[in-house]
Parts: sequence; C-alpha cells; structure tokens
Amino acid sequence: MKCLFCAFAESKVIDSRPAEEGATIRRRRECLSCQKRFTTYETMERLPLLVIKRNGTRQPFDKVKLVEGLIRACEKRPVALGDLEAIASDIEQELQNRMEREISAVEIGEMIMDKLRELDEVAYVRFASVYRQFKDISTFRDEVNKLLTEQ
Repeated sequence: MKCLFCAFAESKVIDSRPAEEGATIRRRRECLSCQKRFTTYETMERLPLLVIKRNGTRQPFDKVKLVEGLIRACEKRPVALGDLEAIASDIEQELQNRMEREISAVEIGEMIMDKLRELDEVAYVRFASVYRQFKDISTFRDEVNKLLTEQ
C-alpha cells in the first residue's frame, strides 16, 4: 500500500478490525520509510449488477434507490430506517450470491414485496399497488383479501 505522505510502496499493518458490520476491514498502517500512520479500508469486490427494466432497458443496480422506494412505502408507518436498510442489504446480498450479472426488475420487486409482507402489511399493500400498477379498487381489494387469507 502506497504511503499517502511520501508515496513509499511499503507499509506495515499495525491494527486490523472489522468495520461497517463486518462488510469492511479497517487497517491502521505505518509507512516503513517516513513512519507516518494512515488508515485503509478493505472491502470485498462485488460483481456489477444490471437491472433489466420492464421496457427492456438496463441500468446499474442502485441500493440507495431501493431504500428510497422502501421509505416511500413505509411513510408514516412505525418502521425503523435500520429495518429498511437491512432489507436492502439482504436483497443486494442475495442478488450478489446468485452470481448473475443481470436481474429483472420484476424479480427485485417480488423480493421487496416478500420482505415488506413480513415487516409491515400496510407498507406491503402500498408498494404492491404501485409495483403491480393497480388499475382499480377491485384489484386493490383482491390483494388485501389475498393478504388476509394468508394469515
């Protein structure tokens, strides 16, 4: 690792510890030339994921966009932001574990609905109404009835 101060190519690791809930390793290093200390973070390289939209276009997977959609669905509901971030992280990890570079938006939407159904039924119905593009009240009622019969 190159020193930030003198650009010497050799350093030694003084301390290592997990960071960001174990997703990253924080390393405290000391330059072997100038003896100055600096911190580096090591993360696992992830495959770039592309989302295939309904219209056939492709765009990079964006976890922030997923969290924003979850926040909209859970607006004014007693759901913690940490729970929504955990759902987004779980979905991202599940997609990475598949080792596929492209995933359809439909599959991601279904994954989101499965997680929301467990977390908050009102948020689930809100998300489903937008995601499944409910055209009228009968479609909405059918989804609520389906939810009630599953209990």
